[in-house]
Amino acid sequence: MKSTRATEEPGWVRFALLAIGLGFLFFFLGLPLVAVFVEALAQGVPVYLEALKEPETRSAIGLTIGIALAVLPFNIVFGVAAAWAIAKFDFKGKSLLITLIDLPFAVSPVVAGLVFILLFGAQGTFGPWLAEHDLKIIFAVPGMILATLFITFPFIARELIPLMQAQGKDEEEAAVSLGASGWQMFWRVTLPNIKWGLLYGVILSNARAMGEFGAVSVVSGHIRGETNTLPLHVEILYNEYNAIGAFAAASILALLALVTLVAKTVVEWRMKKETEMLNTVLAPEKT
Repeated sequence: MKSTRATEEPGWVRFALLAIGLGFLFFFLGLPLVAVFVEALAQGVPVYLEALKEPETRSAIGLTIGIALAVLPFNIVFGVAAAWAIAKFDFKGKSLLITLIDLPFAVSPVVAGLVFILLFGAQGTFGPWLAEHDLKIIFAVPGMILATLFITFPFIARELIPLMQAQGKDEEEAAVSLGASGWQMFWRVTLPNIKWGLLYGVILSNARAMGEFGAVSVVSGHIRGETNTLPLHVEILYNEYNAIGAFAAASILALLALVTLVAKTVVEWRMKKETEMLNTVLAPEKT
């Protein structure tokens, strides 16, 4: 009697699982994505382009990209520093730092937005001081940047921590023993080893920044042409029964998502390629 491994399934089982997976992707991801572009182009390309040329839509696109670019440097610095500290060193409060990094995953974005209002709103903790110095954070771009930063800062750190833990610290210690300074060790040893993981985290962080709705909606004030990002602008247009404008703006978000997906796939491929090459080099040494 022919034995069958636990990991080997009959052909019909594999086919059924594949069909279920592809069907799920089509109905819950592919079909809505196609529907966005079909509705956006329902009245023709000229009408679609006119909808995108609206000043408020262009302002929303620019603000969405601007906020994503504004939070990116902070996310990179924090993510690399936090991952380096957690993966390479042992210190008191390490578990607390890991918990704080995961906090945005556990807290609702709407709650995060309300916290910023309690801190920086007119009646908030720092509200009177801000008003006295004519500084506006809530219902302005700075508040939207802060809310987006809170939502997105875990992504890079969470991508780099397991990568740096798996790499260990032997190479850094060897560099220091050869006389390298801290910056030389980082630029010539650490950064080249984490570059693809860092880029992967940047892509995920950037995608979340451009698509964030909850926290940004609470602190933005929904001021047309000033504090409306693309997700907020889509909601306003749809509530006003401007379907073409809403779906045209949504199509830009969909295109940004597709670009992000392609970039993510390329980075994953490069990471896999470098890992295979490294394993090939190290294989003879292990034997």
